[in-house]
Amino acid sequence: MSNLNRFLGGSPGSVLVKLIFLSLLVGAFLAFLDITPIGLIEGLFNWIASVLDLSFETVQEVGLWILYGAVIVVPLWLISRLFGSRR
Repeated sequence: MSNLNRFLGGSPGSVLVKLIFLSLLVGAFLAFLDITPIGLIEGLFNWIASVLDLSFETVQEVGLWILYGAVIVVPLWLISRLFGSRR
């Protein structure tokens, strides 16, 4: 078996026929559902953007929690350091 046949998984002609047949089936299915390749790509980008948006909102919210806590914790820590016992 040649390297090309091994790479393709069969003879180039038979692989081409299989790919054309599968492309026809998938294309017909997508046309039946009224889905276009551009629509799929746009949907993928929109999904990625929404996931990133969600992640950034979560990071922003956690950052706010840290700031809210720091308003109380840092002055108390500073006071305890200034007036704490020295050994």
